[in-house]
Amino acid sequence: MWNLKSKLHRLAFQRHESGKRRISGFYLAAVLGLLVFAGVARAQYGQYPLLDAAANKVIQKYQNSSCEQLWVQKSAHAPPSMEEQRVIGVLRGDPQMRAAFISMIAPPIANKMFDCGMIP
Repeated sequence: MWNLKSKLHRLAFQRHESGKRRISGFYLAAVLGLLVFAGVARAQYGQYPLLDAAANKVIQKYQNSSCEQLWVQKSAHAPPSMEEQRVIGVLRGDPQMRAAFISMIAPPIANKMFDCGMIP
């Protein structure tokens, strides 16, 4: 473990001819890449503020419902409300927005459904 740590440290900080340590280009590129990736991911979630609100509403519905309530809702299969129909229409027309919406709601909903035995 310590050997790997020391190798990584040597990769990250190299000694210059003057004896001073400097950050290697590889380490700098990796850090910058992570920062750019984080910025893009954050911008993606902030790109659609109304979508964020809709996704949070869906997530809260699942997180605040008991498993019994979810089973009843699944068996009743009520038609979507006018607001839900409007959101569904917008999502069908914008594939990027739909992908952002699904990436936000899928993990918490799938976890809840798994906990409730709705998916194997």
